[in-house]
Amino acid sequence: MLKRCGRRLLLALAGALLACLLVLTADQPPPPVPAERGRRALRSLAGPVGVAPVPVLEAATTPGALAREVHSLSEYFSLLTRARKDVAPPPRGATRPADGHPRPQAEPLVPHDVFIAVKTTKKFHRARLDLLLETWISRHKEMTFVFTDGEDETLARRMGNVVNTNCSSAHSRQALSCKMAVEYDHFIASGRKWFCHVDDDNYVNVRALLRLLGSYLHTQDVYIGKPSLDRPIQATERVSENKMRPVHFWFATGGAGFCISRGLALKMSPWASGGHFMSTAERIRLPDDCTVGYIVEALLGVPLIRSGLFHSHLENLQQVPASELHEQVTLSYGMFENKRNAIHIKGPFSMEADPSRFRSIHCHLYPDTPWCPRTATF
Repeated sequence: MLKRCGRRLLLALAGALLACLLVLTADQPPPPVPAERGRRALRSLAGPVGVAPVPVLEAATTPGALAREVHSLSEYFSLLTRARKDVAPPPRGATRPADGHPRPQAEPLVPHDVFIAVKTTKKFHRARLDLLLETWISRHKEMTFVFTDGEDETLARRMGNVVNTNCSSAHSRQALSCKMAVEYDHFIASGRKWFCHVDDDNYVNVRALLRLLGSYLHTQDVYIGKPSLDRPIQATERVSENKMRPVHFWFATGGAGFCISRGLALKMSPWASGGHFMSTAERIRLPDDCTVGYIVEALLGVPLIRSGLFHSHLENLQQVPASELHEQVTLSYGMFENKRNAIHIKGPFSMEADPSRFRSIHCHLYPDTPWCPRTATF
């Protein structure tokens, strides 16, 4: 009996000893990582402090997701995967600022909210204005005002909103500034929300224009267009009878068109209203579009919003894809590097019948126009 109990005791002791040895020789678990240290590691995956996060993730995260802190690696990659799935191409015609992201609509607009000033001269009434009256102006007469330098009863009957500025017909900076001064005063008197200036060789896509302007508030300081230079213009400002100083600023070229909010236009009044625009232009001895940039950027400190949706004859217009015409705000035609410069678009009209391509563009944007062939292909 005692021998059997002794054997059982020895076997139990041997088993316990073996179990202890197995526990001691097994791999130890890693020490727990402090929560803050783990979160720092996860944040490092998104980039160092001070560097913008991955755009795809930023664009897709909702306010709730941004407020929630990521606590695990799997959660981080899950959020990243959802972000990539959520990112889709912007809707057709969505307004894009310089960074490429579509801008949400801030203020719905109707055509009567916008004042479009078309600058011309009497000698171009038939050669240029008739084409605009046939195309884009025909649908938007209530928002379009023609500023010219001579009486034309035929034009007045067709158009209605024709203003004889009584300015010189010369293409000098004084004559151009004279017309801009009249444009500005008429806009202020109109009470409308937006002022847009274009030339008589511009096609205005009003749908795209309303989308673009609707992404800003007219009460804010907004000056939007396309510069013709790749750097700010350098000018000399006369500050007194015997004192000059250098000044530099960006300006949107009038050849592509530009727009100004009413909120900003009212702030321009001391330098632009009641004939002051011309005296301001003489301070820098530059044309009208440069003077607008001088007032807005140099005097008021409001930066130009550069937009690639405005186009002038000073650029190669054949580089504008026909598939993106519905997004463009203004188009043009003319000569570029001694060659005919116009939008390259297939359409129902030959180059001889439609050298500006404005008729083809109009039929592309408004195929229900009565004179557009129903079988046109683009």
